[in-house]
Formats: sequence, C-alpha cells, structure tokens
Amino acid sequence: MCGIAGLFHPATAKPVDPARLRAMIGVQAHRGPDGQGIWTAPGVGFAHARLSIIDVAGSPQPMVEDEVAVCFNGEIYNYRALREELRARGAVFRTDGDTEVLLHGWRHWGPSMLHRLVGMFAFAIHDARAGSLFLARDRLGVKPLHWAELTDGAVAFASEMKGVLAHPLFRRRPDIRAVEDYLALGYVPDDASMVAGIHKLAAGHFLLIERGRGVPTPRQWWEVDFSKREDGSVAQLGDGLLQRMREGVTSRMVADVPLGAFLSGGVDSSGVVALMAEASPRAVRTCTIGFEEAGHDERGYAQIIARRFATDHVERVVRADDFALIDTLVAHFDEPFADASALATYRLCQLAREHVTVVLSGDGADEALAGYRRHVFHAGEERVRGLFPAELRAGLFGTLGRLYPKADWAPRPLRAKTTLLALGMDGAEAYARAVGVTSPEWRARLFSAEAKGALGGHRAEDRYVAAMRQAPARDAIDRAQYADLKIWLPGDILTKTDRTSMAVGLEAREPLLDHRLVEYAARLPAAMRVRGGQGKWLMKKALEPYLPRDILYRPKTGFVTPISAWFRGALADDAAGLEHSGLLRETGWFELAELGRMAADHRSGRADHGRTLWQMMMLERSLTRLFA
Repeated sequence: MCGIAGLFHPATAKPVDPARLRAMIGVQAHRGPDGQGIWTAPGVGFAHARLSIIDVAGSPQPMVEDEVAVCFNGEIYNYRALREELRARGAVFRTDGDTEVLLHGWRHWGPSMLHRLVGMFAFAIHDARAGSLFLARDRLGVKPLHWAELTDGAVAFASEMKGVLAHPLFRRRPDIRAVEDYLALGYVPDDASMVAGIHKLAAGHFLLIERGRGVPTPRQWWEVDFSKREDGSVAQLGDGLLQRMREGVTSRMVADVPLGAFLSGGVDSSGVVALMAEASPRAVRTCTIGFEEAGHDERGYAQIIARRFATDHVERVVRADDFALIDTLVAHFDEPFADASALATYRLCQLAREHVTVVLSGDGADEALAGYRRHVFHAGEERVRGLFPAELRAGLFGTLGRLYPKADWAPRPLRAKTTLLALGMDGAEAYARAVGVTSPEWRARLFSAEAKGALGGHRAEDRYVAAMRQAPARDAIDRAQYADLKIWLPGDILTKTDRTSMAVGLEAREPLLDHRLVEYAARLPAAMRVRGGQGKWLMKKALEPYLPRDILYRPKTGFVTPISAWFRGALADDAAGLEHSGLLRETGWFELAELGRMAADHRSGRADHGRTLWQMMMLERSLTRLFA
C-alpha cells in the first residue's frame, strides 16, 4: 500500500522538475512510511511513497523497464498466477512482488490487462514508445486517484487531493456544487470535487492520454450487472456464496508482514475472522475498540468470536467524545467528511497498527448483499407503491405525510411522517432522500439566494435517481444496491477506510468486495438478499455453521457517535459560533441567521439538528484548510 503522484505533459515533452514531485509525494508520506522514490524522463515524472507489504526488500518504485514505467498503489492478489502466465509468454521477472506484473502485463495485453487483475489498485503506466500515460482505478474504488490539468498544460495525479494541491501551478477555487452534494450526502461523491478542476478517477474507469491528442474522457472498463439471475436451491446458492467469500478472504491473507483483522462482533467482520481462522495455521490477530457507554459497546460480542476461534485478541476502550481528532481527520480527508464514525475508525486503525501492518475488514457486505435497514424499508415501500396508481398514491400519502406530526422523540412505530412522505414519492426519489443527511428543504433554508443562483438547478439527489433508473437491474433492491455500490460505497465507506488506515500507515483489505463475490451477489434472487425483514439473508444462512445465532441475527449496529449530545454539551459553543464564522460569511453561500437558529433550537432541545451542525462544522474547518 502506498501513495503515488506524477506529472505528464500531453502536448510536448517538457522537462519535469523533481522538486515538484517531491512536494507532491511529501504531503502523502503517511501513506508510505517505508521509503520514497522519484523518476523522471522527457515529459513525465512519477513519485512513490512505499508501505512494504509483499517482496519487502525488493520491488522499488517507480519501477522502470524497457521504456515502460509504473507507479502503483494497491495489491494484486492473483499476481502469482499472472506471473506464470506471463512467463509462458516469455516475460523475465527480476523481482518477487506484484508491481512487475503490471509492467509485463501492459506489454502483452495493454488496457485489457485490467480484466485479469484481482485486487485493489490505482496506478499509472508511462509507455515511452507510445508516448502515453495510462491511469487506472480498481473496479469498486477501494484505492483513490485524483487528477487535474494544470495551467502549463501538464496533467497532475496523486492518491490524495493534497498531492495535486501541492503543485504550485494549481489554482484553488471552491465548487459550490460540491457543497450542495456534501450537505445532502455527508461526503463529496466521486463525480464531484470541493476544489474546482480536480477530478477523481471513477471506480472501474481508466484514462489513457496519448501525447499530441489532448486529454480524453475517462472510459469505464467494469460494470456490476444486476439484470441476470443465478438458479439453484438455497443450499446451492449459499455454497456458491460461501466459496466466493472464502476465496476473497484467503487471497487477501498473502503478506510478508504481520496480518490481522478488525473485529466488531457483527456478522461481516465475524464471518471474515471465521474464514481466516479456517485458513490459518496460527492464531488470527484481531482488534476491537469499545466505548464507555454500554449501549454503544460491542466488545462482548467481539469477545465471543475471539474465544470461539481462539484469536490473539486485543481491544481498547475509547471515548465517544474524542474531539481531539477532529482537526486530524480534516487534514487527512482534505474534503469535508461528515461520517462521524471516522473518529472511531481512526482509533481502531491506530490500535491495529501497533500490532500488524495489514488488516482485513468486513467492509462491503452491506452494499453487495443488501445489509442496510434502508434496503429492507425500500423493498417494503416499493411493495406498497405497487398497490396504488401513482396519482392516487402521491395525493393520499403525500397529504397524510404533510399532516402527520414530526415526532423524532417518539418510539419508532409512531414516527410515520418520513415513511408516509416517502410513499407519496417515486421510489428512486424516496431512496435518494433516505441515504441523505440534510434534506432539500433544509438546504433551501440554509443556502443564500446567491448560492441557489450559482447552483443553477444542481441537486445532489439527482445522481442517485439517475443511477437507479439507469441501473442494469430487475427490481427495487437491485436498483438501490447498484446506486449504493456506485455512489455511497466509494464516496463514504471506502474513503473513510482508506484515509483513516493510511493516516497511520496501515493497509486495510476488503475481502467481501472481491469483484467475483460482488458479481455473484448481484445475480442472487432478491429474496436471497432480503427476506423476512432481514438483509444479507443468504450470507447469514451460509454462515450458520460458523457463527452463533446471537451474532448472526442480532440487530445491526455500528460505530455510534453521539453528535447530537455533543452540540448540547461540549460543542455547543462551536455550533453557536458557526453563525459568526468569518469564512462562511465571506463565501456568501449561507443564511447565517438560519444557522444560528438551528444551533439555538438544537441546544434547547426544541429540535434535533445534530447531524447538520456536525456537517457545517466540518465544512467550515475543511474550507479553512483548503482556501483560507
């Protein structure tokens, strides 16, 4: 795992200043604390910060051979099989790692090499013979890659946005559309950027730039298809799923450094640990964090799994109100990021790094196998929508929803307002709102007239609506999962894991996002994913021989951060201070008096605006770091 950066002149082979490459990789040194490398040639330069995982003593980067150079961040899990295939074609290998596979693979297969790779990756290849730069990102977006065109005509790229920003020719300007996206979703999605002109190469895409031909639009090379269905009994389909889970886990256990796993005591991480224990001759190292608040602490469940599989288990109690981390997270995420569970994830990564260099996580199962409550709710709502004509449904449920009182304080069965309003909407529109944080109505109150004019009709939810309507899918669950895999997964879940793990020099691997498993899961009948009010139904069924029922079927939880309580306590003054922020006032984007009313209503208990206040605080701090 590493950090990469580079420059390429597509028009003419101008010389590249190594000092600029050093600056671009220097701000990403946390991603690769084991060494740095710089390489330049006419019109191109690569920089690399290495975290040594495979072939620790060898495989230096950037790697150059016979006019082809590669700069690589990630892991290719099937590299040994590819080495043998390439040897049969005449390739001669000088190292024992996976990086050299990309060099020889490019020579023999070109861009089609991507379809042969099993792994997580973002890499750059320069081919001097063709005068080209090839940038590629893995299928699901586990590893990030940012790029931009500079004023001197060069294309700059880097693992993190800060790598591009380190180039002195890049001019920083905020993009108001990304602010709209962030307030709606809680993160800046991959098709947007808080800094105008910086692009994120989308998951499953590549960019091939040939000298003299300008910079083209990136091309998609992989898609997840929900339109087909697997045939078979529950037992047969469960065996197929378990086999792919096992392949995902065992392929990611290859490392020349200490390896372990995150363990929360939930289904996903417990399943990964169970399959690791099955494959490992030694005790698996597991890491858990807990909280002082009993309702948020899952250590007891993690201990059940640790005892069951005799793992080498470590745990640590952390404070839920870990405010000291806020500025650390702002620095590592670059763009504003409002998923408050990043605080706990960072502490978990810190604990793991004290004992191992590589960890396996349970990320991705909820997206691939419909594990979120919103998937279950959406399936139920779609069944109700199917019972009524659209006009009648919109009038009936829309009216009931508007009349029904908002009762956040009430037991869940009495909080029907949101459900009634959702039933009055189109399914895609309702789901787009369900995954959001701050509603369009509240954003309309917060944004100034100037900001609304600058947005020009741009609305964050539209990307979800478009993804669901265009999805290669058969039913509602398919469409919701497709949109989550394309938008939520790379924008929130994988960004959180990448930035928090790389901040401490830890490599995190996601076996439940092995593309072969994701493709298989997409073909499962919807009833094998959601059944009887349970998400991930077939996965839980398949894991019954491994895990106890109180692990498999207990209510889903996660890292819970009590942000609403923070803004009535230790952070109340921070919330009140947003109304007087000089930076927010200078943007002209917000109705600061409305923001002040939100803070006051929240502090008094008249309303719960904790998540929006958290968003605004993180936005203000990120904008300060990026533009002040």
